[in-house]
Amino acid sequence: MLSLAGMSEAVLLFLFFGVQGLYSLSMAVNIYFRTLPTNKVEQADIDAVDRNNLPFIVLYYPVLRELEATMRTTFRTIANIDYPKRRFRVVSIPNADDRETIASLRRLKGEFSFLEVIEVPPTSDPRWSVVWHAWDNNPKAYWWHQGARARNRSLPPKKTRQLIYAFYNTAKYLLPKEDFLINYIDADSCPPRDHFIAGAAGIKKFDVLQAQNIAGNLLDSMAATWHAADHMAWDGLTYPHISADGKQPFWVLGKGLFFKASDLVKLGGFHPWTTIEDPEVGMRFWINGKRIGIIENPLIEEVPTTIAHGITQRKRWVCGFFQSLSSPLKAMGYSRWQRFRAWLNFLPCLSLSINSIGFPVGVWAIWSVWRGDGIIPQAGVWLSWANVTILSLLLASLYVSIWKRTRLVLDTRLMRAWYILRVNPVSIMIWWLIWCIPLWIGFQMFRKDGGLVWERTVKIDANHNLIRLDRGQDLPEQQTGLPTAAE
Repeated sequence: MLSLAGMSEAVLLFLFFGVQGLYSLSMAVNIYFRTLPTNKVEQADIDAVDRNNLPFIVLYYPVLRELEATMRTTFRTIANIDYPKRRFRVVSIPNADDRETIASLRRLKGEFSFLEVIEVPPTSDPRWSVVWHAWDNNPKAYWWHQGARARNRSLPPKKTRQLIYAFYNTAKYLLPKEDFLINYIDADSCPPRDHFIAGAAGIKKFDVLQAQNIAGNLLDSMAATWHAADHMAWDGLTYPHISADGKQPFWVLGKGLFFKASDLVKLGGFHPWTTIEDPEVGMRFWINGKRIGIIENPLIEEVPTTIAHGITQRKRWVCGFFQSLSSPLKAMGYSRWQRFRAWLNFLPCLSLSINSIGFPVGVWAIWSVWRGDGIIPQAGVWLSWANVTILSLLLASLYVSIWKRTRLVLDTRLMRAWYILRVNPVSIMIWWLIWCIPLWIGFQMFRKDGGLVWERTVKIDANHNLIRLDRGQDLPEQQTGLPTAAE
């Protein structure tokens, strides 16, 4: 029989190899994504756009109990977009019972002539009939034809419901005249000047376009620094590889994206019964042969400034990921291999906490052997060396990317260096451990069929100074030297 010491050693070795094995799989997934090609909207594509033949664009702006100041900041950036005013619409879509937000939007209409407001009524309203009719005749809207919620008109009150109503009621009048591009953003999203032009250029090469995102308030608090790091690591570094010449199932990021309206009608619109629409609609486009292109010039947004608000946001993401990667994949016709490939998109998020455990365990193993008192066999030491080395290289590439991308929102090298210092390896591993909380809560929400009511992320107009003052977007035309959207 094994002695107590021998049993303890066996358990320790089992745990060590278990952790390092999972850690190796995590590294392998990250390496896999980094090796995939990226499909981008190049600057040459943007420069070559025929400005006399631009597609019509409808930008949807779903809002819920938003600060008027936050919306004003966003509208100021839209007012500065370089696109003919006659070729786009900006449609805000509040719920009809959100009276305070509607009152704010009506006041803002006096400042921004391009702004329209469509109030989203309850689903009992007859104006929803255009949606029910479209879904009746489209098997791609599988949630309407099968499952426990088939033909259930009591759609949950959230962003997706607003998009569904606004899209079908807009398409009813516009599509008979001409096809148009759909674009939508969040309440705090501030698109760059070339956002629409990039969409017009990219849609000639790709079926779906996704602009990257970056946080403008990344130094507001330590929580904001960590939340912004998620966008740096995923949106800015890994996500572009999901385009992969159309070979990898993709999802979209929920803001700053473009579809052709005719394509979205054919594919059934948005799925109303997932917490977030982003993964499901992207994967539905992919299985139907559509390709995605990446717009590098990012939207600037604000991230939560407290851990609690960040957990509220991320638990909804996690719940939506689990929902989209379960029964919808089978309903859309994904094969087992395709479902596995789709799950790979979620693994970098699921494996964050493994980095925080695997890295120090690997360092401990190497240190113990170096001191001559380790119990780890040689194979375990080499495995630890490989894992530690790969993560070090991945972190190095992340910091290079952060240094380049922070130039967009931080004016001095000192501020950029300060941000990198705040997301040092020890700090970022603490954040990866905190990620276990929304992962667990989001999984429980998924198990209990939760997340169907919009639990909004608090917006505080955090990018007020960055957008209006530091970037000169509130200056009159003669001071900026740049054309306005009205031209």
